[in-house]
Amino acid sequence: MRGVLALAAALRRSADRFYTVPGYPVSDLASLLDAEIVINEKTALEYALGDSLSGRRACVIVKHVGMNACADPLVNATTQGLCSGVVIVAGDDVDAVASQNAQDSRYYGEIAQIPVLEPDAGTCPAAVEEAFRASEAFSRAALLRITPALLEGEIPWTESVRKDASGQLADPGLTLPGKAVAAGQRTAAVFAWSRGSPLNRIGGGTVGAGAAPGQSRAVTVYPPPADPALLADTHEYGRPFLREHRWCEPPATGGVPERMEMRGYHRTFCRDCPFHPVFAILKERGFRVICDAGCSLLAMNPPYGIGAASYGLGSSIGVAATSTRLALTGDYALLHSGMNALIDVYEKRTPLLCIVLKNNRMGMTGGHPAYDSMTYLTWAKPIVCRADDEAALREALHVPDEPRTVVIEGACPEDGRHETVAY
Repeated sequence: MRGVLALAAALRRSADRFYTVPGYPVSDLASLLDAEIVINEKTALEYALGDSLSGRRACVIVKHVGMNACADPLVNATTQGLCSGVVIVAGDDVDAVASQNAQDSRYYGEIAQIPVLEPDAGTCPAAVEEAFRASEAFSRAALLRITPALLEGEIPWTESVRKDASGQLADPGLTLPGKAVAAGQRTAAVFAWSRGSPLNRIGGGTVGAGAAPGQSRAVTVYPPPADPALLADTHEYGRPFLREHRWCEPPATGGVPERMEMRGYHRTFCRDCPFHPVFAILKERGFRVICDAGCSLLAMNPPYGIGAASYGLGSSIGVAATSTRLALTGDYALLHSGMNALIDVYEKRTPLLCIVLKNNRMGMTGGHPAYDSMTYLTWAKPIVCRADDEAALREALHVPDEPRTVVIEGACPEDGRHETVAY
């Protein structure tokens, strides 16, 4: 069977949703899977993370340059965790046949501390399912690196049984440093997984990675699948990633991850924050919102506790669109990198309530001034409310059956500081 057909069949069996930004060499694969075309790769990954929160396995299909746009939510997902499996299929145009560079996607394994698999013809269907299982086992995305040689070659079809599991979100009782430590400790298990994978066959001599021939086979290419000495002689398609990374070790993250009760306090909004009425209404109605980075992230902490998850700056809209349908973002986060997802949501008429806290500043970076978001939102026909207009807020804050943007205007206190409250 032609490689692209076998890969498509394996992915269709293992995943529930597919998203793509097409491009060589993965356009045919995306077409075979009827993957939803998305405005950019970052939004595609955010949609996939929202599916994960909703219990659906999701696959994002991009070419290698698209990995760059995925980087922020990809790295954040490792720390914040996920539920159902999320796999990125990265098609590497290693010879720059139809690309502006010859980038190698495997390096994102090291950057994001995620499992990376590079199947060959003998392991392709099994590697697809293993990528989803690894994502769920380690509560982070997994990367399946594909090259033209695999897609255009022949792959004998073999059955592999789908077996869904569930990852977990980061413990909300952990501090942000505590979540980072906990994620690093799980990374040690990823190293053990790679060393023990039956997909690899390493017995000395030249190690073939992916489509390259060799006396040994390496499929779990990050973390390194064998002792450094066994990986010194590699035959790889593209850069010598496996040989370069054979000495990698898990991060040194000993000790107990810090919890809020250990630290003695949690952070919350400024005492005179103008948006307290907004959070109170959301909590009263039992809403679970996807929080952005910035001040909205504090909605995950007491006293409100209304945040379900957060995957980085500008991420709340895309993640919410396929999960809770409720996005809480700041005006700066929206302009920074959330606008693309909002455009995609409106274009597809996806039901979503996007709540924009407009204070004209970068609240988490020292209060630097932000551009006026209303200048760039007129196309969305937003509902505009004052933060102290409770009647207008109650009318506007409900889950719609179409996209709706509610801009809530409030002025931050001049010398406001986030409160620290004894836990």
